[in-house]
Amino acid sequence: MPKGYIIGHICVNDPAAYHEYIIRDTPMINAYGGRPIVRGGTSQTPEGPVFDRHVIFEFPDYESAKALYYSPEYQEVAEIRRKNATSQIVLVEGV
Repeated sequence: MPKGYIIGHICVNDPAAYHEYIIRDTPMINAYGGRPIVRGGTSQTPEGPVFDRHVIFEFPDYESAKALYYSPEYQEVAEIRRKNATSQIVLVEGV
């Protein structure tokens, strides 16, 4: 079964407030079997819109990634990200 991924491209507007999102979403990611592949770090954007933070979380399968993202608990915490950052979130099934 292919793995699932949540990929985020983010521009943080308020780092102190955004930190609360990281603290609260990490246990949820873990509970759905997710693990970080990329979480921040140095990056370049040779093409396309520029974001200053990138994350990739790998899940046992695509359904687990979707289940986390669409869960009411995560959506409540995601409001912290939405209020304190501009982001693009992508759900992807691996090969």
